[in-house]
Formats: sequence, structure tokens, C-alpha cells
Amino acid sequence: MSNSEIAVRFEEVSFERGHTKPILDEVNFSVRKNMKMTLMGQNGAGKSTIFGLITGLIEPESGDIHIANGLTIATARQVIPRAELSLTVRDFFLAMFPEKIYDIDPRIDEVLDIVHLKAPKDRIISSFSGGQQARLLLASALIQDPDPLLLDEPTNNLDKEGIAHLTKFLVEYDKTCIVISHDAEFLNAFTQGVLYLDVHTHKVEQYVGNYFNVVAQIADRIEKENMKNAQLEKTAQLNKDKANFFAQKGGKLRLVAKRMRAKAEEAEEAMVDVRREDKAIRHFKIPCQPNLTGEVLHISSYKIIRDHKASVKKKTIVLKKNQHLLLRGPNGIGKSTLLESLASGKADGAKIGTSVKVGYYRQDFSNLDFNATVYDELARAMERPFEEPLRATAANFLITHELMQQKVGHLSEGQKGLVAFARLVLMKPGLLILDEPTNHINFRHIPVIAGALDAYEGAMILVSHVPEFVAKIRIDETLDLAK
Repeated sequence: MSNSEIAVRFEEVSFERGHTKPILDEVNFSVRKNMKMTLMGQNGAGKSTIFGLITGLIEPESGDIHIANGLTIATARQVIPRAELSLTVRDFFLAMFPEKIYDIDPRIDEVLDIVHLKAPKDRIISSFSGGQQARLLLASALIQDPDPLLLDEPTNNLDKEGIAHLTKFLVEYDKTCIVISHDAEFLNAFTQGVLYLDVHTHKVEQYVGNYFNVVAQIADRIEKENMKNAQLEKTAQLNKDKANFFAQKGGKLRLVAKRMRAKAEEAEEAMVDVRREDKAIRHFKIPCQPNLTGEVLHISSYKIIRDHKASVKKKTIVLKKNQHLLLRGPNGIGKSTLLESLASGKADGAKIGTSVKVGYYRQDFSNLDFNATVYDELARAMERPFEEPLRATAANFLITHELMQQKVGHLSEGQKGLVAFARLVLMKPGLLILDEPTNHINFRHIPVIAGALDAYEGAMILVSHVPEFVAKIRIDETLDLAK
């Protein structure tokens, strides 16, 4: 492959986080121009780190990263940083350029049209819903006319219509694109190859083909490697047994025993390190607040937003213990705004029962203290912090001793999600409010989470754009804000 055909190439690239934790170890891969690639890997493997290295936001410890001349790189990030939430739409897009852009308004109109979002240019970013912010993130990358375009979990918070628009755009996109996502159907629509970052070996494996074909290739390779290892292990053990037998005979047979041990060692050395996939979190239960009786939540009216204008709808909804409510509606209609007002106890037209403890899973995790350690954040969820249940709950969510000492803000988005669920277990709420709880979560964890929510015995309000997830949870009532 000639250099003129390559958009991005890593040569022997190594990187460590804080010089203590290896992320990449002499990684090699290349992405051809105009290719659409998926970047896969376990939670915390360092997929976002690779994006940071490509953009130059961080530097490798060793090795070389080659970007073709004349290319402009842009990343559609997972979330909008807190510092940018107070910007207007116009200032948000202006911040994407190193110099002042005088024709910024028509450029904004063009990219907002691509992502199917109407947004006044003087509106504050924080006032948009999670789904609308996801579209703004994509538009903020597109306005830079990038090649390659880097997308980090772009379907998070998007409704069905938003994902369809994004898929169509990527299918028709005629430049280089690398995508991180857990959405298999979405990836298979446009993927031409896969880069797999292994969290255990810190290497990147490269595959060609659509997403489903590559996943099948990986599974087939793992099966063959397991079979080969099993045969080699059998051979090694057989030679060890022979070596022990001949060694006991003494004399010249000790030389035979030595050769048998050498053969056993050769067989063991030939065994390959089969890739270990992410563990799923353990099955868990979110305990319900003790002695929960009567009306947990009473809603008589709520606000919706259409064309950036709020209006009030009247409807009576009463939630008692062991009742689950699904909240539906398109991006921007006010689902997250309603959940936030309910969680804070400031919702007009709604009242939470006296002494009801509210557990709130917020999609942007902004109700977590990013400056606190994970340990302190989990302890804060408990009425009386006890070491044993705290650490046992953390272990159930794959939160290691090392992670417990880190600040919440330093975790990946997926790890923050697991911390948020661990807090709910320790909190024992009477009212559970969940806003897109599958965002950023590894697909292996999702059935476990669905099982816990299905079995939850308190009152629950759920917002989710993932039908397969919702289908696994008992829903007693549905409120569609669009109707």
C-alpha cells in the first residue's frame, strides 16, 4: 500500500496513562483514505486515547503517528465538556476553529441541516436535550470539513430517527471515518473494517469486512486458538508425566526425562494468549427503600417543548410501590428536563411522597462529584457507610481497588455509568429515575442491568431509546410526551 493511499498510520506506538498504566504497546495499524472503520475494544482499553493520539491532543511515549498531508481531523466527542455548556450555539461552533470565521452563520445552518436540528444561534448549549446535544457534537465536527472524521459513541442519546439520519449520512460520506460505538446494527450499516484494541495485550488487531463478518472472524479465531491451546496443554502434560516416569527409573533414562521436559516446555511456550473479553457485571438487585407506602409520586401536569417553546399538558399519573413508568418522546421534547425537575423536587404539577428517597441516574453523570474519589462518591450514597458492603458492591460492578482511588472525573464514560449504578444499589431508593441508562455501557452489562430494573420493587420512571432494552423490563404504564 503506497503512502498516498494512507490517511492514518501508527508505527510501534506506545502510550501509558500517568506513566503507570500501559494503554498501547508498540501498536501498528493503518487506515486507508476514504475507509470507514470501527474501533472496538473492552471498556477502559483506551479507544478514546487512540483518538487523542490521532488528533495530537496527547503525544505517544514512543513510536510514530503519520497523518497524510493536507488532511483536517475532527472528533465528534461523546459529551459536551462542562465549560462549553454555557456557550451560545454560535460561540460553540466558533470554538471549533483556531481563528475567527466571518461566515460562520451559513456554515452552522448547513451542518445543522445535515444533523436535522433546528437551533437558534443565540440559544445556550445547556438548554438542549441530551439527544440534541449529541447532534450538536456531530455538527461541531462536520463544520470543520474533516478527513478523517472521528466519532466517539455518536448514537448515545439519539432517538430512532436521529440514528437513521446519522446512518444515512455515514453510508454516503465520501471521506475517511473511524467510529467507536457499541451499537452493532448501526456499525454494520457502513463498516468496512475493524481495529480491535485488546485491553490485556495493549495491541491493535486489524480486520477487513463488515462489522458482523469481523465479529464472526474474531469468534472463529478465538475458538481455534482455544482448541490449539487445549491440544498443546494435553501434549505438555503427557510429556511431563513421561518425564516423571523416566526420572524415577534413574540411570540413562534421566536423559530421556530431560528431553520429555524440554518437549513439555516447548508445547507450553507455543500456547497463545487467547483474547479475554470483558467480564459482565454480576447480577445485582437495587433494594427498595424500607417501609415505602402510599403514593410515591403524583403527577397532575407537565411541560413539553415544541419548536423551542414550552407548553403545559394536564394528565394525572400516580406511581406507587412496584409500579414502573416508561417516558417516551422524540429528542428535544423535554424528557430529560422533566426527569431533572422531578429528581430535584422542583417540578410544577408533581409531588413526591414525604420521606421518599430518590435515586437519579442522570445521562451526563453531572449529579456525581467529579472531584471526589470513587470510594468517597460511593460512601456518600449510603446512610451509614460500611466498608464491607461498599467494597462488595463495587466489586460486583468491576470497580477495582485501583479505580476506587481515582477521581470520578478521570473515569471513562462507561466506568462512570457503573459507578452510578453501584450508588443506586447502596442508596436503596424508593423512587428510581433513569435517563438513558444504557448510554456508554458495554453491551455485555445491559441484560444484567435490565434484569435488575425489571425486578426493582420501588416506583420507577425510565427514559430509553433502546427498544431491545425496554422490552426486557416490566413496564406498567407509558407516557408519550408527543401525544
